Amino acid sequence: MPLRMSALALIVTFLALLMCTAAAVSAQGYSLVGNNFFLQKASAPMPGPAPAAAAPAPQAVASLLPDTLPGADQGRGAVSLNPGAASLFRGRSGGGLFAPILKAPPSVKRLLDLIASAEAGKAQYDAVQYGATRKPPKKPTSMTIAEINAWIDATPGQPHAIGRYQFIPATLRRLVKHQGVKPQARFTPELQDQLAHQLIEEAGYSAFLASEMPRKTFMLNLAKIWAGLPVSSGKSYYEGYAGNSASLTWAHFDTEMKRIFRS
Repeated sequence: MPLRMSALALIVTFLALLMCTAAAVSAQGYSLVGNNFFLQKASAPMPGPAPAAAAPAPQAVASLLPDTLPGADQGRGAVSLNPGAASLFRGRSGGGLFAPILKAPPSVKRLLDLIASAEAGKAQYDAVQYGATRKPPKKPTSMTIAEINAWIDATPGQPHAIGRYQFIPATLRRLVKHQGVKPQARFTPELQDQLAHQLIEEAGYSAFLASEMPRKTFMLNLAKIWAGLPVSSGKSYYEGYAGNSASLTWAHFDTEMKRIFRS
């Protein structure tokens, strides 16, 4: 009898402790979802708390901003719009996380050409943000990822958007990490396209093709990544940041999207 009572007392004590713990957790408002437990599938999980709601600092061709501003998130494209997205059309430069090289659909090439027309100008794959007063020592396509990172680290306080798609440092580093690109990999046109493919998918490319996302929503998502693209008002999503403005009109953007993605 005493043995049975002792066991019962242990069970009651355990249940009491469990209830106290649950009450404490509830008081703190803890939630697996609310604390990003299920969001850690992000293509490159960002450390620390979720970004504040403040508008991000863009790095389009027209911008003179440094890479980040106090209180802003880490820049356009730095945080994935679609955390589960991957680079659809090419494998990783340094390994086998994704399938081997696959040919991108013609619509993707035409979309990349449209984005580049708003972002890169005549320099294309060798474009460097014109506000960068201390340029890289070589053409971007001749540089390795390690050399680009070294240039970024050695020239603080200026914009560093680089390449045909004007990758800012946070975006470039996130994509490179996610795709397993080695530091010694050269920033070739092929690699730049490979990285941009992921951004297009993050904007909702597959969902749009499957008619699960309206075209204008897809266009808005693209404008959130590339500041040279307009939103429906005709302005950049980042209008007003150090002279940022859309490089294309909404009518041109809309017409080209309809032409590229004929229904």
